[in-house]
Amino acid sequence: MSQRDLIPAPIGIFVHHQGRGHAERAADLANALAPMRETVLFSARDDIFPPLADAVSVRRIPSLFEGSGSGNAFLESRPTPDIFHCAPLGWATITDAVATLTRWFAEARPALFVTDVSAELGQLARIASIPHVAVLQHGDRGDPGHMAAYDAAVGLLAPFDERLEQPDRPAGLRTKTCYCGGIGVGVEHTDRDAARAALRLPRGRRITLVLAGGGGQGTPTAPLTLGARADAEGHWVVIGKTYSEWHETPPGNLELRGWVEDAPRYLAAADRVVSSCGNTTVHQVLATGKPWVAIPEWRYFAEQEAKAAALGAAGVCATAPTWPSDAARWQALWDRADRVGSELGPTFVDAAAATRAAEWIDALANRCQSAPPMRLEAAA
Repeated sequence: MSQRDLIPAPIGIFVHHQGRGHAERAADLANALAPMRETVLFSARDDIFPPLADAVSVRRIPSLFEGSGSGNAFLESRPTPDIFHCAPLGWATITDAVATLTRWFAEARPALFVTDVSAELGQLARIASIPHVAVLQHGDRGDPGHMAAYDAAVGLLAPFDERLEQPDRPAGLRTKTCYCGGIGVGVEHTDRDAARAALRLPRGRRITLVLAGGGGQGTPTAPLTLGARADAEGHWVVIGKTYSEWHETPPGNLELRGWVEDAPRYLAAADRVVSSCGNTTVHQVLATGKPWVAIPEWRYFAEQEAKAAALGAAGVCATAPTWPSDAARWQALWDRADRVGSELGPTFVDAAAATRAAEWIDALANRCQSAPPMRLEAAA
């Protein structure tokens, strides 16, 4: 037996660089895998990851989604086959990224390649004869591109509790899915008054925290001015990316703090929460068990709309398809948020999610490597 045979084959993870959720999730999984095997993270950015274990490395690849184009009008106008989502012709960045990945496939012979997320790279791994695990997301994913990647995968990793699964998910996909609600989400339990003191927030007023995600253009502040003005005795604080319009009349109890590094402390300080429906944001709020209004932002494949529907069906928050446009709509949402079982939220966040996911990945990798090579004469 060679020395190479004694070393478990590595795991590769492709990490989408938009937003923070993909990077935090991949880092959590890779760090949990570190005692078992080496992991290589492939991403267009190497500065988006939290601290990584020694057995985890990052390799930059050109972005699959951003490029200067080919400059060839004929190539750029070619329609995309329905089995793909993003596969423009003539982009050297994509050619180079694929070359880097397939070269690593050939040299490292990974046990598994995880995509978080890219349907095209999932299919690429299958074509290259590398076992593939796809990270599962909410939304309208029954199109040929997603289904080709999911069907080609040896397993699916869902970064949410099974109770948040969509009712239309095919049974065949559910049977090969590992549900790990809360992976990549650091949950902190801080005293409310201590959090307010540290953040210089008023101790004697009801705090409404608006938690904007980082994956899109941000949260509109116009609807927030209406909610805050109708809550004159309360104090509204907004963290994350926002955008404003000229006609707004912000009240004095609405405070925009922008992007912060200590969102868990703000959550600890709050009495109630308003948020978008990004996966990390959702799990951070679920962990608090506080009254919650969830408003989906626009995302491809109606991802956040589907997640909002799942959250509403699970009875952990109040949801609306769009932002409230008057004070009465805000009050109706808060009345509903007070009635639902927000205290159930923490049961949807598993503190051991990364460990369970890593053990599942490692076991699946061992299964993929357990079969002996097929002899040609036997195949004949």
